Amino acid sequence: METTSKNRGFGSLRTRILISFCLVFSVFNCQNSNDVFVWDLAKLVQDKPNTSEINGNPKIVESPFGKAVSFNGSDDAVFLDENPLISFEEFTVEMIFNPAMDGDFEQRIVHMGEVSGDRMLLEIRAVDGFWYFDGFVASGYNKLALFDEKLIHPLGKWHHVALVVGKNSMKTYVNGNLELTESFSFSPIKTGKSSVGVRLNKRSWYKGSIDKIKITPKPLNPESFLKLVN
Repeated sequence: METTSKNRGFGSLRTRILISFCLVFSVFNCQNSNDVFVWDLAKLVQDKPNTSEINGNPKIVESPFGKAVSFNGSDDAVFLDENPLISFEEFTVEMIFNPAMDGDFEQRIVHMGEVSGDRMLLEIRAVDGFWYFDGFVASGYNKLALFDEKLIHPLGKWHHVALVVGKNSMKTYVNGNLELTESFSFSPIKTGKSSVGVRLNKRSWYKGSIDKIKITPKPLNPESFLKLVN
């Protein structure tokens, strides 16, 4: 991102927020040189920090990547008191996950921000053994859902998804391949919390497993994405 005197002051605030976040959520891998968050869900569920709420009974399971977390699609979720996107001017959110064969049609997997105000969501729609990706961002008066029901992928397998938001664009990727791109005027999200496994208001539960979630304060290219190895 461009560096100005205003942004340098903003960076100091980001550093203070990041240090606080890393101290509270020591179960996350926080790389403060770039304000990058890598969420280790299995360690979170195992350690249960005070500033998180574990809803239901998400289970730690084996995956090709090590330990992952399985969500039952009815009441399993993780709620966090923090929103790592706060004040990011651009960002990339990635996830490695394995959606179950028998989940509901409409599933909200990662939600950051407000329940119905400024927010970001990673979502899927599941139909007849397949799913398609829906990346959603609300920023001020601007809202955009990027999805195409024809761009389907098999349920019951591990996949990587990424939502890449620049100051004037949104893009979605599945398994490193660009799916959709649209113009979008983005302003930083300044408030809110986070949830994994369901929308913040406990609607549209996710059924399946999640390995990692990564949040980066800039648009990434596929070469820099988390690696999907089966």
